[in-house]
Amino acid sequence: MDTILYIIAAPLFLISIAGYFFVRFRLRPGEDSDLDDYYYEFENQHPGRKTAVVTCKVHNQSGDLIATASSTLMFVPLHASK
Repeated sequence: MDTILYIIAAPLFLISIAGYFFVRFRLRPGEDSDLDDYYYEFENQHPGRKTAVVTCKVHNQSGDLIATASSTLMFVPLHASK
């Protein structure tokens, strides 16, 4: 089972590293970008210590909501504790 997870996870990890560097260096905002005009909120909660709820909201200068994202993550141990 661990081997299967490594076979799946290793290429995904390498792809995510390549994607990070592509976004970091190729998709940088230009000199005349208006990204500084946006306001964002980030909230992270850990109810029950096994789940995490993450929420992010992006607003423009006038306070209008532009984008929102939410995710719920759950920690599941792979090996049963003895």
